[in-house]
Amino acid sequence: MSNLIYIGGGVTAPAGFTANGVCAGVKAATSAAITKAMKSNDSPVIPDGKRDLALICCDRPCTAAAIFTKNLVKSDTIYVTQKHLENGVAQAVIVNSGNANACNPDGYEKAEAMGKLAASALGIDENDVIVASTGVIGQPLPLAPIESGVRKLKDILSKDGGTNAAEAIMTTDTVKKEWAVQTVIDGKTVTIGGIAKGSGMIHINMGTTLSFVTTDAAISSKMLREALIEAADVSYNMVSVDGDTSTNDTLAIMASGYAGNTEITEKNGDYYLFLDALTDALKNVAKKLAGDGEGATKLLICNVSGAKDEAAAKIIAKSVICSSLVKAAMFGADANCGRILCAIGYSGAQVDDVKKIDVSYKSDAGEILVCQNGCGLAFDEEKAEKILKENEIGIIITLGDGDGSAEAYGCDLTYDYVKINGDYRT
Repeated sequence: MSNLIYIGGGVTAPAGFTANGVCAGVKAATSAAITKAMKSNDSPVIPDGKRDLALICCDRPCTAAAIFTKNLVKSDTIYVTQKHLENGVAQAVIVNSGNANACNPDGYEKAEAMGKLAASALGIDENDVIVASTGVIGQPLPLAPIESGVRKLKDILSKDGGTNAAEAIMTTDTVKKEWAVQTVIDGKTVTIGGIAKGSGMIHINMGTTLSFVTTDAAISSKMLREALIEAADVSYNMVSVDGDTSTNDTLAIMASGYAGNTEITEKNGDYYLFLDALTDALKNVAKKLAGDGEGATKLLICNVSGAKDEAAAKIIAKSVICSSLVKAAMFGADANCGRILCAIGYSGAQVDDVKKIDVSYKSDAGEILVCQNGCGLAFDEEKAEKILKENEIGIIITLGDGDGSAEAYGCDLTYDYVKINGDYRT
């Protein structure tokens, strides 16, 4: 992957794509409806100034694919998008924040209407629109602000609008998540870009949060889907913030083909070059998603090696970063190896000999071994605390069972997580 170069431009970096985001008033309308229901009085629908509607478009139909949450309770946007992608073609994405359009009696009709509004504004086939929503579950989706917002968006789509689109899909996120990477395939420069959102209700089970990827590679929809599944399996699917799998998780990709490489239609060398670039990018985004967890102060990266196989390593890594006790200990800079060992033990993964387990903590402040051969060690508590005070912590686990390895991404558990989610609707 030495030929990968990260560049600016985000989701509009690949040839053929434009985007933008506006404040349509979806969040304000949803908040007003909640306030009215809770307080039994009318509240004016006043946009709060935050962008909440995004549109991404290609100037020609693209090969496309998507993967979705495995939660049995799904937003109707997912069912509409699945239907639209049956032919492996898409040309645009419309997505709102502030309202998940999930668990609503008219959710499917509203999701279809969103797609039609986008298609009409852009002059494209309504079946070529990917539809997504994120925000409060169980509240009717207001269509009026989306209709007016789409009218604004069609006139301001641009190569510079990707950052606004990234902002428009944020909910409790504190930072925008956008990226673009270039590689060389078949002698042609291929660009892959994207935007993502996610801070809470993240226990990705591809699913992911909401993420929209664009590329100018020439690649079939079948190979796009294969690459998306493979890349997500070692990146997005290894993220957990709070153990809750969202109802709306969508990871979608569109390929314009403008790069001019020979179309990738099988798993050949060109496919694996594309996969490497996509995987590297999604791993970087996975870390951003985990590090921006609701209330989080630290990114946790659990690296497991020496496991029986890759599957066992993945199970152990995710068990550790999902542990509330581990997450709380990291918040408090407490180098308690017992919590790590406990999470390994109940993970369900086969571990041949727990007496071979080593555990260390690592950050920019150094590294310290706290467990060796399954037993806690005496160590310098001051050094350990200094290491764990950093904002990115590595939890390094070595087993003696085989050559399986994996990496998972999470965050610490703080007082603010409870506060954010205790006040989520209000």
